[in-house]
Amino acid sequence: MRLGVFDSGIGGEAVAAALRITFPQAIIHTLNDRQHVPYGNRSPDEVRTLTENAIEPFLAGAYDVIILACNTATALALEYLRTTYPDQKFIGIEPMIKTAATLTKSDVIAVCATPATLASRRYAALVRRHGAHLSILEPDCSEWAYLIENNQINQSHIKAIVDDMCDKGADVIVLGCTHYHWIKELIEQLANGRATVIEPSEAIGRRVSQLLGA
Repeated sequence: MRLGVFDSGIGGEAVAAALRITFPQAIIHTLNDRQHVPYGNRSPDEVRTLTENAIEPFLAGAYDVIILACNTATALALEYLRTTYPDQKFIGIEPMIKTAATLTKSDVIAVCATPATLASRRYAALVRRHGAHLSILEPDCSEWAYLIENNQINQSHIKAIVDDMCDKGADVIVLGCTHYHWIKELIEQLANGRATVIEPSEAIGRRVSQLLGA
């Protein structure tokens, strides 16, 4: 099994690490586009072009599945890639609205994602399908990917956002950008039992198994 994992920056490494545990015999390679990171403040056309260019080695390399370990690339480029390369299997990452809807007791959840993901049609469709009955907070996390990518975590800034989400009743926090996986433990610590923090690493492995019958 050959899996290619792409992210605009370092977030994909966290996804690849989880996949290596699930599929220890697989060949798993990663690509990133740190020259253009972050993607979250770019236009849809830019994201599609940058994603297609960045994954060219995977497209030419006979990979069983290419995983877009980037919520922004999934939201803005996945449909285009599936149409353009119909013989290639792709898996994307999306904010876990459906899972959050099953976990919440307060019917208030928070989605931490990039501006491009939150503004995308794909995200809007997820909310309509699984979260129409919920109150969904969408805090401004637009700086987080840059700060994480450049190892400049501002804990007091993140604490203020986490406290605000919890104070407003959110009992599930959805990490909708793979960069944020790197600070999941910090967010859990700051939430201090007030909210469950979820991200899709395990779900990606299940999807690979479904797609390949692995």
